[in-house]
Amino acid sequence: MYKSVTAEEAVKIIDSNNRVYIQAAAAAPQQLINAMSARHEELRNVEVCHLHTEGGAPYANPEYRDSFHINSFFIGKNVRHTLKAGNGSYTPVFLSELPMLFKRNIIDLDVALIHVSVPDKHGYCSLGVSVEGTLAAIENARFVIAQVNKNMPRTFGAGIIHVSEIDTFVECDDQLPGHEMAPPTDIENRIGNHVAGLIEDRSTLQMGIGSIPNAVLSRLGNHKDLGLHTEMFSDGVIDLILKNVINGNYKTVNRGRALATFLIGSQKLYDYVDDNPFIEMRASNYTNDVSIIKQNPKMVAINSAIEVDLTGQVCADSIGNNMYSGVGGQMDFIRGASLSEGGKAIIALPSVTSKGISRITPFLKPGAGVVTTRAHVQYVVTEYGVANLYGKTIKQRVKELVNIAHPDFRESIERSYFDAIK
Repeated sequence: MYKSVTAEEAVKIIDSNNRVYIQAAAAAPQQLINAMSARHEELRNVEVCHLHTEGGAPYANPEYRDSFHINSFFIGKNVRHTLKAGNGSYTPVFLSELPMLFKRNIIDLDVALIHVSVPDKHGYCSLGVSVEGTLAAIENARFVIAQVNKNMPRTFGAGIIHVSEIDTFVECDDQLPGHEMAPPTDIENRIGNHVAGLIEDRSTLQMGIGSIPNAVLSRLGNHKDLGLHTEMFSDGVIDLILKNVINGNYKTVNRGRALATFLIGSQKLYDYVDDNPFIEMRASNYTNDVSIIKQNPKMVAINSAIEVDLTGQVCADSIGNNMYSGVGGQMDFIRGASLSEGGKAIIALPSVTSKGISRITPFLKPGAGVVTTRAHVQYVVTEYGVANLYGKTIKQRVKELVNIAHPDFRESIERSYFDAIK
């Protein structure tokens, strides 16, 4: 059906001055990445584009700056250092619009490095645990190199491609990178309680990965008929699906299915989604499309922040002027949930950082990026409670947010705010 070559042979198609897209998250094709990086001495000015990727990113070594430049659409830990080192850049983009950058040739692609399941008897492979912008990359790149892996789950939905769409194949049997979650802390559990209290039966959920989403999910066992329409999920949803808490029966979009564009978790998650028609994987211009999200009644979007100021501005992508992550899909889902009938847009965060600095602030740090504007945010949740900002004046918002700040900072942040605006 197809002929495979070594990873070293496959990546010879990459030339200097090319632009390469790498499939995201747990689907990052590590053998192709390593083989491309090993060519650093013979390659110059190769632009490597991707969202967050799990695993190593040797091409991001600052010593290889003449060979590779990293263009991050969402800044992961493995390439964050490149922004200061000078061998990396960040392109702000809503996750919903990433495929459009390729489809409209705003970002032309020479090579796409992807990671797929073994072809079925009809010659179709699955993109497995990550679709996001990869379908658009495949359609628009001049060459497509696929790492074919018997351990890649075969998922349903739009991430199915025929072998004829792939130029070169590299076989492997690598395990996907796992992501084991630590148990939630007391603070995270308290936040989870508050958020769970906002979720009604028959709601549809969007939430990411992390201890706070897991804390929320662990408190939904007595809810009924929840749906899942999200950009990603992890292990925390499995038990709720098995208990029929999450069944999608009252969704409007993809009723009776759990919808996502990428997955990160443990082997338990990868085994669960394999050949499971309840899980539907779609490109991010579908999962994150506001006009689609808002069709689900009682859509609940749960997102995090680095800091929130007293007027409700949400910084989620930078620490001051230092870029940390990216826009991602927060605004897509905040807006979609806000427009949903009975929907709720929630920002959840601990009241202080690990260093004891208040994350509810009079004003955002200089240079901080506003991912969610004060006009978009509805609920802000910390371990100290829920601030409902929707339809509130600035003065009312200040009072609401001061009340959920850490008690040690409430007086000082309120005073700092009003002193500054006198």
